Amino acid sequence: MANTILIVDDDPTQRRLMRAVCERGGYPVLQADSGESALSLLHSAQGRDVGLMMLDLRMPGLGGMETLKRAKSFREDLPVIVLTAQGGIDTVVEAMQGGAADFFVKPASPERVMVSINNALNISTLKGEVSRLKRKADGAMGFKDLIGDSAALAHVARLGERAATSNIPILITGESGAGKEVIARAIQGSSERAGRPFITVNCGAIPENLVESILFGHEKGAFTGANAKHIGKFQEADGGTIFLDEVGELPLDMQVKLLRVLQESEVDPVGAKRPVKVDVRVISATNRNLAAEVKKGSFREDLFYRLNVFPIEAPALRDRPEDIPALIDHFIRRYNAEERRDVRGVRHEVLEVLKRHPWPGNVRQLENAVFRAVVLAESIYLSAEDFPFLAEEFKAAGIEAGPPMAAPPAAAAGPTQIDAPAGAPARQSATAGSGDAENDADDNPLAVFDREGHLRSMQEIEKDLIQLAIETYGGKMSEVARRLGMGRSTLYRKLREHDLEIKRAS
Repeated sequence: MANTILIVDDDPTQRRLMRAVCERGGYPVLQADSGESALSLLHSAQGRDVGLMMLDLRMPGLGGMETLKRAKSFREDLPVIVLTAQGGIDTVVEAMQGGAADFFVKPASPERVMVSINNALNISTLKGEVSRLKRKADGAMGFKDLIGDSAALAHVARLGERAATSNIPILITGESGAGKEVIARAIQGSSERAGRPFITVNCGAIPENLVESILFGHEKGAFTGANAKHIGKFQEADGGTIFLDEVGELPLDMQVKLLRVLQESEVDPVGAKRPVKVDVRVISATNRNLAAEVKKGSFREDLFYRLNVFPIEAPALRDRPEDIPALIDHFIRRYNAEERRDVRGVRHEVLEVLKRHPWPGNVRQLENAVFRAVVLAESIYLSAEDFPFLAEEFKAAGIEAGPPMAAPPAAAAGPTQIDAPAGAPARQSATAGSGDAENDADDNPLAVFDREGHLRSMQEIEKDLIQLAIETYGGKMSEVARRLGMGRSTLYRKLREHDLEIKRAS
Protein backbone atom coordinates (compact mmCIF):
# COMPACT_ATOMS: atom_id res chain seq x y z
CA MET A 1 0.00 0.00 0.00
CA ALA A 2 1.07 3.58 -0.57
CA ASN A 3 1.30 4.23 3.16
CA THR A 4 5.05 4.58 3.40
CA ILE A 5 6.04 7.05 6.11
CA LEU A 6 8.77 9.59 5.41
CA ILE A 7 10.65 10.59 8.57
CA VAL A 8 12.46 13.92 8.22
CA ASP A 9 14.83 14.77 11.07
CA ASP A 10 18.47 15.84 11.23
CA ASP A 11 18.98 13.80 14.42
CA PRO A 12 19.81 10.16 13.51
CA THR A 13 18.76 8.95 16.95
CA GLN A 14 15.32 10.47 16.61
CA ARG A 15 14.97 9.03 13.12
CA ARG A 16 15.87 5.59 14.44
CA LEU A 17 13.38 5.83 17.28
CA MET A 18 10.55 6.98 15.03
CA ARG A 19 11.42 4.31 12.51
CA ALA A 20 11.21 1.63 15.19
CA VAL A 21 7.76 2.80 16.23
CA CYS A 22 6.47 3.02 12.64
CA GLU A 23 7.83 -0.36 11.60
CA ARG A 24 6.43 -1.98 14.74
CA GLY A 25 3.07 -0.58 13.62
CA GLY A 26 3.44 -2.23 10.22
CA TYR A 27 4.39 0.80 8.13
CA PRO A 28 7.35 0.87 5.73
CA VAL A 29 9.69 3.80 6.31
CA LEU A 30 11.84 6.19 4.29
CA GLN A 31 14.20 8.65 5.97
CA ALA A 32 15.66 12.06 5.16
CA ASP A 33 18.11 14.07 7.23
CA SER A 34 17.15 17.50 5.86
CA GLY A 35 14.33 19.41 4.27
CA GLU A 36 16.15 19.49 0.95
CA SER A 37 16.56 15.70 0.94
CA ALA A 38 12.89 15.22 1.86
CA LEU A 39 11.66 17.36 -1.03
CA SER A 40 14.00 15.62 -3.45
CA LEU A 41 12.71 12.24 -2.30
CA LEU A 42 9.07 13.34 -2.65
CA HIS A 43 9.79 14.35 -6.25
CA SER A 44 11.35 10.95 -7.00
CA ALA A 45 9.68 7.67 -7.99
CA GLN A 46 9.88 6.55 -4.35
CA GLY A 47 7.95 9.65 -3.35
CA ARG A 48 4.78 8.33 -4.98
CA ASP A 49 4.56 5.70 -2.24
CA VAL A 50 4.84 8.20 0.60
CA GLY A 51 1.47 8.44 2.32
CA LEU A 52 2.53 10.53 5.34
CA MET A 53 5.45 12.70 6.40
CA MET A 54 6.75 13.12 9.95
CA LEU A 55 8.62 16.42 9.95
CA ASP A 56 10.95 17.93 12.53
CA LEU A 57 10.47 21.69 12.68
CA ARG A 58 14.01 22.66 13.71
CA MET A 59 16.64 21.57 11.20
CA PRO A 60 19.73 23.25 9.75
CA GLY A 61 19.39 24.51 6.20
CA LEU A 62 15.80 24.34 5.02
CA GLY A 63 13.68 24.49 8.16
CA GLY A 64 10.59 22.47 8.91
CA MET A 65 8.10 25.24 8.21
CA GLU A 66 9.54 25.99 4.78
CA THR A 67 9.76 22.27 4.00
CA LEU A 68 6.09 21.92 4.95
CA LYS A 69 5.13 24.84 2.71
CA ARG A 70 7.06 23.53 -0.30
CA ALA A 71 5.80 19.96 0.13
CA LYS A 72 2.20 21.16 0.26
CA SER A 73 2.74 23.18 -2.93
CA PHE A 74 2.96 19.99 -5.01
CA ARG A 75 1.49 17.35 -2.66
CA GLU A 76 -1.44 19.20 -1.16
CA ASP A 77 -3.10 15.98 -0.05
CA LEU A 78 -0.02 14.67 1.81
CA PRO A 79 -0.72 14.49 5.57
CA VAL A 80 2.15 15.91 7.63
CA ILE A 81 2.75 15.38 11.35
CA VAL A 82 5.18 17.89 12.80
CA LEU A 83 7.62 17.01 15.58
CA THR A 84 9.05 19.61 17.88
CA ALA A 85 11.13 19.62 21.03
CA GLN A 86 9.46 22.86 22.09
CA GLY A 87 5.67 22.87 22.25
CA GLY A 88 5.05 26.62 22.15
CA ILE A 89 1.50 27.51 21.14
CA ASP A 90 2.70 29.93 18.45
CA THR A 91 4.76 27.20 16.81
CA VAL A 92 1.87 24.77 16.88
CA VAL A 93 -0.59 27.29 15.44
CA GLU A 94 1.81 28.21 12.64
CA ALA A 95 2.34 24.54 11.74
CA MET A 96 -1.39 23.75 11.70
CA GLN A 97 -2.11 26.84 9.59
CA GLY A 98 0.59 25.65 7.21
CA GLY A 99 -1.36 22.43 6.60
CA ALA A 100 -0.02 20.03 9.26
CA ALA A 101 -2.46 17.27 10.21
CA ASP A 102 -1.15 16.87 13.78
CA PHE A 103 1.83 17.57 15.99
CA PHE A 104 3.51 16.17 19.07
CA VAL A 105 6.34 17.16 21.34
CA LYS A 106 9.41 14.90 21.43
CA PRO A 107 9.76 12.44 23.01
CA ALA A 108 6.27 10.96 22.59
CA SER A 109 5.01 7.52 23.55
CA PRO A 110 4.63 4.94 20.75
CA GLU A 111 0.91 4.82 21.45
CA ARG A 112 0.60 8.56 20.87
CA VAL A 113 2.60 8.34 17.66
CA MET A 114 0.54 5.45 16.25
CA VAL A 115 -2.78 7.12 17.06
CA SER A 116 -1.61 10.25 15.24
CA ILE A 117 -0.41 8.28 12.20
CA ASN A 118 -3.58 6.19 11.90
CA ASN A 119 -5.86 9.20 12.31
CA ALA A 120 -3.95 11.24 9.74
CA LEU A 121 -4.01 8.43 7.17
CA ASN A 122 -7.72 7.75 7.70
CA ILE A 123 -8.57 11.43 7.34
CA SER A 124 -6.47 11.60 4.18
CA THR A 125 -8.33 8.61 2.74
CA LEU A 126 -11.71 10.12 3.59
CA LYS A 127 -10.73 13.41 1.97
CA GLY A 128 -9.69 11.56 -1.16
CA GLU A 129 -12.97 9.65 -1.26
CA VAL A 130 -15.00 12.83 -0.73
CA SER A 131 -13.03 14.50 -3.52
CA ARG A 132 -13.68 11.54 -5.83
CA LEU A 133 -17.41 11.57 -5.05
CA LYS A 134 -17.55 15.33 -5.62
CA ARG A 135 -15.84 14.96 -8.99
CA LYS A 136 -18.32 12.21 -9.83
CA ALA A 137 -21.30 14.36 -8.83
CA ASP A 138 -19.92 17.34 -10.74
CA GLY A 139 -19.23 15.32 -13.89
CA ALA A 140 -15.54 16.08 -13.58
CA MET A 141 -13.96 12.64 -13.24
CA GLY A 142 -10.97 12.04 -15.50
CA PHE A 143 -8.76 9.22 -16.65
CA LYS A 144 -6.57 9.72 -13.57
CA ASP A 145 -9.48 8.18 -11.66
CA LEU A 146 -8.93 4.89 -13.47
CA ILE A 147 -7.00 2.64 -11.08
CA GLY A 148 -4.12 0.68 -12.51
CA ASP A 149 -1.26 1.10 -14.95
CA SER A 150 -1.60 -1.99 -17.13
CA ALA A 151 -1.14 -1.79 -20.88
CA ALA A 152 -4.80 -2.72 -21.42
CA LEU A 153 -6.04 0.12 -19.23
CA ALA A 154 -3.58 2.58 -20.76
CA HIS A 155 -4.95 1.66 -24.21
CA VAL A 156 -8.49 2.41 -23.03
CA ALA A 157 -7.34 5.77 -21.63
CA ARG A 158 -5.67 6.71 -24.93
CA LEU A 159 -8.82 5.89 -26.90
CA GLY A 160 -11.01 7.71 -24.40
CA GLU A 161 -8.89 10.85 -24.47
CA ARG A 162 -9.09 10.92 -28.26
CA ALA A 163 -12.86 10.41 -28.19
CA ALA A 164 -13.27 13.17 -25.59
CA THR A 165 -12.12 15.81 -28.05
CA SER A 166 -15.34 15.50 -30.08
CA ASN A 167 -19.03 14.62 -29.67
CA ILE A 168 -18.71 11.35 -31.55
CA PRO A 169 -21.07 8.58 -30.29
CA ILE A 170 -19.18 5.95 -28.29
CA LEU A 171 -20.05 2.31 -27.64
CA ILE A 172 -18.26 0.76 -24.67
CA THR A 173 -18.32 -3.02 -24.67
CA GLY A 174 -17.18 -5.40 -21.99
CA GLU A 175 -18.29 -7.81 -19.31
CA SER A 176 -20.49 -6.80 -16.42
CA GLY A 177 -18.52 -5.17 -13.63
CA ALA A 178 -15.55 -4.25 -15.82
CA GLY A 179 -15.92 -0.50 -15.22
CA LYS A 180 -17.75 0.73 -18.31
CA GLU A 181 -19.48 3.56 -16.45
CA VAL A 182 -16.18 4.76 -14.96
CA ILE A 183 -14.74 4.96 -18.48
CA ALA A 184 -17.80 6.89 -19.67
CA ARG A 185 -17.50 9.36 -16.79
CA ALA A 186 -13.79 9.82 -17.52
CA ILE A 187 -14.61 10.63 -21.14
CA GLN A 188 -17.14 13.25 -20.06
CA GLY A 189 -14.75 14.72 -17.48
CA SER A 190 -12.02 15.05 -20.13
CA SER A 191 -14.29 16.70 -22.68
CA GLU A 192 -15.70 20.19 -23.11
CA ARG A 193 -18.87 18.91 -21.40
CA ALA A 194 -17.06 18.41 -18.08
CA GLY A 195 -19.08 19.76 -15.18
CA ARG A 196 -22.36 19.40 -17.07
CA PRO A 197 -25.07 16.79 -16.40
CA PHE A 198 -24.11 13.12 -16.66
CA ILE A 199 -27.28 11.04 -16.69
CA THR A 200 -27.08 7.27 -16.35
CA VAL A 201 -29.88 5.03 -17.62
CA ASN A 202 -29.84 1.28 -17.06
CA CYS A 203 -31.88 0.20 -20.05
CA GLY A 204 -32.25 -3.34 -18.72
CA ALA A 205 -33.82 -2.21 -15.45
CA ILE A 206 -36.71 -0.17 -16.89
CA PRO A 207 -40.12 -1.86 -17.22
CA GLU A 208 -40.96 -2.17 -20.91
CA ASN A 209 -44.15 -0.09 -20.64
CA LEU A 210 -42.24 2.81 -19.04
CA VAL A 211 -39.19 2.97 -21.29
CA GLU A 212 -40.56 5.67 -23.59
CA SER A 213 -41.75 7.90 -20.75
CA ILE A 214 -38.52 7.59 -18.77
CA LEU A 215 -36.23 8.22 -21.74
CA PHE A 216 -38.22 10.87 -23.62
CA GLY A 217 -40.69 12.25 -21.07
CA HIS A 218 -44.45 12.79 -21.19
CA GLU A 219 -47.04 15.54 -20.91
CA LYS A 220 -49.66 15.79 -18.20
CA GLY A 221 -52.63 13.57 -19.04
CA ALA A 222 -50.76 11.69 -21.78
CA PHE A 223 -51.87 8.38 -20.24
CA THR A 224 -53.59 7.07 -17.15
CA GLY A 225 -51.59 8.09 -14.12
CA ALA A 226 -49.73 10.91 -15.86
CA ASN A 227 -50.76 13.52 -13.29
CA ALA A 228 -47.93 15.92 -14.09
CA LYS A 229 -45.51 16.75 -16.87
CA HIS A 230 -42.29 14.72 -16.76
CA ILE A 231 -39.12 15.52 -18.66
CA GLY A 232 -37.25 12.45 -19.78
CA LYS A 233 -33.63 11.46 -19.26
CA PHE A 234 -32.56 13.01 -22.55
CA GLN A 235 -33.91 16.40 -21.52
CA GLU A 236 -32.27 16.01 -18.09
CA ALA A 237 -28.96 15.47 -19.88
CA ASP A 238 -29.38 18.50 -22.15
CA GLY A 239 -25.96 20.14 -22.55
CA GLY A 240 -24.19 17.14 -21.06
CA THR A 241 -23.92 13.39 -21.55
CA ILE A 242 -26.37 10.50 -21.34
CA PHE A 243 -24.96 7.07 -20.58
CA LEU A 244 -27.17 4.26 -21.89
CA ASP A 245 -26.01 1.24 -19.95
CA GLU A 246 -26.98 -2.18 -21.33
CA VAL A 247 -28.40 -0.54 -24.45
CA GLY A 248 -28.84 -3.99 -25.98
CA GLU A 249 -31.81 -4.55 -23.64
CA LEU A 250 -33.96 -1.87 -25.29
CA PRO A 251 -37.17 -3.13 -26.96
CA LEU A 252 -37.24 -2.86 -30.75
CA ASP A 253 -39.90 -0.13 -30.83
CA MET A 254 -37.80 2.02 -28.49
CA GLN A 255 -34.75 1.43 -30.66
CA VAL A 256 -36.56 3.22 -33.48
CA LYS A 257 -37.25 6.25 -31.28
CA LEU A 258 -33.65 6.27 -30.01
CA LEU A 259 -32.41 6.26 -33.60
CA ARG A 260 -34.50 9.38 -34.32
CA VAL A 261 -33.00 11.15 -31.30
CA LEU A 262 -29.49 10.38 -32.54
CA GLN A 263 -30.28 11.52 -36.08
CA GLU A 264 -32.36 14.64 -35.38
CA SER A 265 -31.11 15.67 -31.90
CA GLU A 266 -34.70 15.97 -30.71
CA VAL A 267 -37.09 13.92 -28.57
CA ASP A 268 -40.84 13.37 -28.80
CA PRO A 269 -42.32 13.33 -25.28
CA VAL A 270 -45.43 11.16 -24.98
CA GLY A 271 -48.48 13.34 -25.59
CA ALA A 272 -46.46 16.35 -26.77
CA LYS A 273 -47.58 18.37 -29.79
CA ARG A 274 -44.08 19.04 -31.07
CA PRO A 275 -40.58 17.59 -30.61
CA VAL A 276 -38.07 19.13 -28.22
CA LYS A 277 -34.50 19.90 -29.30
CA VAL A 278 -31.75 18.46 -27.09
CA ASP A 279 -27.98 18.84 -27.10
CA VAL A 280 -26.78 15.54 -25.70
CA ARG A 281 -23.72 13.41 -26.17
CA VAL A 282 -24.60 9.71 -26.21
CA ILE A 283 -22.29 7.11 -24.71
CA SER A 284 -23.76 3.62 -24.67
CA ALA A 285 -22.52 0.39 -23.16
CA THR A 286 -23.36 -3.27 -23.40
CA ASN A 287 -22.12 -6.67 -22.28
CA ARG A 288 -23.76 -8.28 -25.29
CA ASN A 289 -22.33 -8.91 -28.73
CA LEU A 290 -24.51 -6.43 -30.59
CA ALA A 291 -23.28 -7.59 -33.99
CA ALA A 292 -24.63 -11.06 -33.17
CA GLU A 293 -27.87 -9.51 -31.88
CA VAL A 294 -28.23 -7.72 -35.22
CA LYS A 295 -27.92 -11.03 -37.07
CA LYS A 296 -30.57 -12.55 -34.79
CA GLY A 297 -32.90 -9.62 -35.48
CA SER A 298 -33.15 -8.50 -31.86
CA PHE A 299 -31.21 -5.28 -32.43
CA ARG A 300 -31.63 -2.83 -35.27
CA GLU A 301 -28.72 -2.74 -37.69
CA ASP A 302 -29.05 0.99 -38.41
CA LEU A 303 -29.03 1.81 -34.68
CA PHE A 304 -26.00 -0.43 -34.15
CA TYR A 305 -24.01 1.47 -36.76
CA ARG A 306 -25.16 4.77 -35.30
CA LEU A 307 -24.02 3.82 -31.78
CA ASN A 308 -20.86 1.96 -32.77
CA VAL A 309 -19.07 4.91 -34.37
CA PHE A 310 -16.22 4.83 -31.86
CA PRO A 311 -16.01 1.46 -30.06
CA ILE A 312 -14.02 1.03 -26.84
CA GLU A 313 -13.66 -2.32 -25.12
CA ALA A 314 -13.37 -2.33 -21.33
CA PRO A 315 -10.87 -5.12 -20.50
CA ALA A 316 -11.92 -7.86 -18.13
CA LEU A 317 -10.03 -7.92 -14.83
CA ARG A 318 -8.47 -11.30 -15.68
CA ASP A 319 -6.85 -9.60 -18.70
CA ARG A 320 -5.10 -7.03 -16.50
CA PRO A 321 -4.04 -8.92 -13.34
CA GLU A 322 -1.19 -6.46 -12.76
CA ASP A 323 -3.85 -3.89 -11.76
CA ILE A 324 -5.26 -6.08 -8.99
CA PRO A 325 -2.77 -4.95 -6.27
CA ALA A 326 -3.57 -1.27 -6.94
CA LEU A 327 -7.31 -1.97 -6.89
CA ILE A 328 -7.04 -3.92 -3.64
CA ASP A 329 -4.95 -1.11 -2.13
CA HIS A 330 -7.63 1.42 -3.15
CA PHE A 331 -10.49 -0.64 -1.73
CA ILE A 332 -8.66 -1.38 1.53
CA ARG A 333 -7.96 2.31 2.15
CA ARG A 334 -11.53 3.21 1.26
CA TYR A 335 -13.17 0.68 3.56
CA ASN A 336 -10.63 1.24 6.32
CA ALA A 337 -11.85 4.81 6.50
CA GLU A 338 -15.54 4.03 6.05
CA GLU A 339 -15.62 1.12 8.51
CA ARG A 340 -12.98 2.41 10.97
CA ARG A 341 -10.69 -0.55 10.33
CA ASP A 342 -6.88 -0.72 10.27
CA VAL A 343 -5.99 -3.24 7.57
CA ARG A 344 -2.52 -2.59 6.13
CA GLY A 345 -2.48 -4.88 3.11
CA VAL A 346 -2.61 -8.46 1.85
CA ARG A 347 -0.07 -11.16 2.59
CA HIS A 348 2.03 -11.61 -0.51
CA GLU A 349 1.25 -15.29 -1.18
CA VAL A 350 -2.46 -14.57 -0.79
CA LEU A 351 -2.10 -11.68 -3.23
CA GLU A 352 -0.57 -14.03 -5.80
CA VAL A 353 -3.69 -16.24 -5.62
CA LEU A 354 -5.94 -13.19 -5.94
CA LYS A 355 -4.01 -12.13 -9.04
CA ARG A 356 -4.47 -15.58 -10.62
CA HIS A 357 -8.20 -15.81 -9.88
CA PRO A 358 -10.31 -15.20 -13.03
CA TRP A 359 -12.78 -12.85 -11.27
CA PRO A 360 -15.87 -13.52 -13.43
CA GLY A 361 -17.58 -10.54 -11.80
CA ASN A 362 -14.57 -8.33 -12.58
CA VAL A 363 -13.81 -5.20 -10.53
CA ARG A 364 -17.24 -5.22 -8.89
CA GLN A 365 -16.65 -8.73 -7.54
CA LEU A 366 -13.15 -7.84 -6.34
CA GLU A 367 -14.47 -4.76 -4.54
CA ASN A 368 -17.14 -6.74 -2.72
CA ALA A 369 -14.63 -9.44 -1.76
CA VAL A 370 -12.22 -6.87 -0.30
CA PHE A 371 -15.08 -5.09 1.49
CA ARG A 372 -16.06 -8.31 3.25
CA ALA A 373 -12.45 -9.17 4.05
CA VAL A 374 -11.69 -5.75 5.55
CA VAL A 375 -14.81 -5.78 7.74
CA LEU A 376 -14.23 -9.31 9.08
CA ALA A 377 -10.41 -9.42 9.18
CA GLU A 378 -8.85 -10.32 12.54
CA SER A 379 -5.33 -9.34 11.50
CA ILE A 380 -3.81 -6.19 10.04
CA TYR A 381 -2.94 -8.20 6.91
CA LEU A 382 -5.63 -9.98 4.91
CA SER A 383 -5.01 -13.72 4.86
CA ALA A 384 -6.51 -16.76 3.16
CA GLU A 385 -9.18 -17.03 5.87
CA ASP A 386 -10.54 -13.65 4.78
CA PHE A 387 -11.40 -14.97 1.28
CA PRO A 388 -13.34 -18.18 2.02
CA PHE A 389 -14.77 -18.48 -1.50
CA LEU A 390 -11.20 -19.12 -2.72
CA ALA A 391 -10.53 -21.91 -0.23
CA GLU A 392 -9.87 -24.50 -2.93
CA GLU A 393 -7.45 -22.22 -4.77
CA PHE A 394 -5.53 -21.48 -1.57
CA LYS A 395 -5.40 -25.17 -0.79
CA ALA A 396 -4.07 -25.94 -4.25
CA ALA A 397 -1.39 -23.28 -3.72
CA GLY A 398 -0.43 -24.78 -0.37
CA ILE A 399 -1.53 -21.71 1.58
CA GLU A 400 -3.25 -21.97 4.94
CA ALA A 401 -2.42 -18.92 7.03
CA GLY A 402 -0.11 -16.95 4.74
CA PRO A 403 3.51 -15.94 5.41
CA PRO A 404 4.68 -14.24 8.62
CA MET A 405 3.96 -10.57 9.09
CA ALA A 406 6.86 -8.17 9.34
CA ALA A 407 5.83 -5.67 11.94
CA PRO A 408 2.47 -6.19 13.63
CA PRO A 409 1.26 -3.84 16.34
CA ALA A 410 2.18 -4.50 19.94
CA ALA A 411 -1.14 -6.21 20.60
CA ALA A 412 -0.51 -8.80 17.89
CA ALA A 413 1.93 -11.67 17.86
CA GLY A 414 5.50 -10.52 17.34
CA PRO A 415 7.52 -11.31 14.21
CA THR A 416 10.46 -13.64 13.95
CA GLN A 417 13.17 -12.28 16.22
CA ILE A 418 16.54 -13.11 17.72
CA ASP A 419 16.40 -13.72 21.46
CA ALA A 420 18.81 -12.02 23.80
CA PRO A 421 21.55 -14.38 25.03
CA ALA A 422 21.58 -15.72 28.55
CA GLY A 423 22.89 -13.22 31.03
CA ALA A 424 22.08 -10.20 28.88
CA PRO A 425 20.44 -7.19 30.53
CA ALA A 426 16.67 -7.39 30.90
CA ARG A 427 14.80 -5.45 28.21
CA GLN A 428 11.77 -3.32 28.91
CA SER A 429 8.63 -4.10 26.91
CA ALA A 430 7.21 -1.40 24.64
CA THR A 431 3.72 -2.44 25.70
CA ALA A 432 4.35 -1.38 29.26
CA GLY A 433 3.37 2.18 28.44
CA SER A 434 6.52 3.76 29.80
CA GLY A 435 5.98 6.84 27.62
CA ASP A 436 9.74 6.99 26.89
CA ALA A 437 10.32 6.57 23.14
CA GLU A 438 13.99 5.72 23.60
CA ASN A 439 13.30 2.90 26.02
CA ASP A 440 10.49 1.64 23.83
CA ALA A 441 12.81 1.46 20.84
CA ASP A 442 15.00 -0.97 22.80
CA ASP A 443 12.23 -3.52 22.49
CA ASN A 444 12.30 -3.36 18.73
CA PRO A 445 12.63 -7.02 17.57
CA LEU A 446 14.95 -8.05 14.79
CA ALA A 447 12.52 -8.62 11.94
CA VAL A 448 13.53 -11.19 9.35
CA PHE A 449 10.57 -10.56 7.03
CA ASP A 450 9.37 -7.27 5.63
CA ARG A 451 5.74 -6.08 5.80
CA GLU A 452 4.83 -8.05 2.66
CA GLY A 453 6.23 -11.28 4.04
CA HIS A 454 9.41 -11.25 1.94
CA LEU A 455 12.87 -11.76 3.48
CA ARG A 456 14.65 -8.50 4.23
CA SER A 457 18.09 -7.81 2.75
CA MET A 458 21.25 -8.93 4.56
CA GLN A 459 22.35 -5.29 4.88
CA GLU A 460 19.14 -4.30 6.67
CA ILE A 461 19.27 -7.30 9.00
CA GLU A 462 22.97 -6.71 9.72
CA LYS A 463 22.32 -3.12 10.70
CA ASP A 464 19.50 -4.10 13.05
CA LEU A 465 21.57 -6.95 14.51
CA ILE A 466 24.49 -4.63 15.29
CA GLN A 467 22.14 -2.08 16.83
CA LEU A 468 20.48 -4.82 18.89
CA ALA A 469 23.85 -6.06 20.14
CA ILE A 470 24.97 -2.53 21.10
CA GLU A 471 21.80 -1.98 23.08
CA THR A 472 21.84 -5.43 24.63
CA TYR A 473 25.43 -5.11 25.94
CA GLY A 474 25.20 -1.47 26.93
CA GLY A 475 27.61 -0.19 24.30
CA LYS A 476 30.54 -2.39 25.47
CA MET A 477 32.14 -2.79 22.07
CA SER A 478 34.53 -5.56 23.02
CA GLU A 479 31.62 -7.71 24.12
CA VAL A 480 29.57 -6.68 21.09
CA ALA A 481 32.37 -7.63 18.71
CA ARG A 482 32.94 -10.96 20.51
CA ARG A 483 29.26 -11.87 20.45
CA LEU A 484 28.95 -10.95 16.77
CA GLY A 485 32.11 -12.85 15.89
CA MET A 486 33.98 -9.96 14.28
CA GLY A 487 37.00 -7.81 15.06
CA ARG A 488 36.60 -4.41 16.66
CA SER A 489 38.00 -2.62 13.60
CA THR A 490 35.44 -4.40 11.42
CA LEU A 491 32.71 -3.52 13.88
CA TYR A 492 33.63 0.20 13.86
CA ARG A 493 33.77 0.19 10.06
CA LYS A 494 30.26 -1.26 9.92
CA LEU A 495 29.06 1.35 12.41
CA ARG A 496 30.17 4.05 9.96
CA GLU A 497 28.63 2.24 7.00
CA HIS A 498 25.28 1.92 8.76
CA ASP A 499 25.36 5.37 10.40
CA LEU A 500 24.99 3.83 13.87
CA GLU A 501 26.01 5.40 17.13
CA ILE A 502 27.31 3.90 20.35
CA LYS A 503 25.01 4.25 23.31
CA ARG A 504 26.77 3.15 26.48
CA ALA A 505 24.84 2.09 29.56
CA SER A 506 24.96 4.64 32.36
